[in-house]
Amino acid sequence: MKKIQICSSLLLCGTLLLGAITASAGDAKTYQVTGPVLEVTPTTITVQKGDDKWEIARNKSTKVTGDIKVGSKVTIYYTMVAAEVEVKDAKAKK
Repeated sequence: MKKIQICSSLLLCGTLLLGAITASAGDAKTYQVTGPVLEVTPTTITVQKGDDKWEIARNKSTKVTGDIKVGSKVTIYYTMVAAEVEVKDAKAKK
């Protein structure tokens, strides 16, 4: 009986921990850019925003509603995700 209680407690703790990790993963801020499409490739969409050209990466899991083609006005929702972090030691002050 004691083993069942311990196993149940561990399972509950694991479930709560997994839920906390999943909840914190949703903290990334979402941004958007709207404008006409300049170019479409299987891996990118280039959009004109003012004087700037925004090239946004996409992959197979990118949800697309409608048919993307050059000239179409789109709104792209994206998040900024670090691909690599390089840490350099701070220089000592003299």
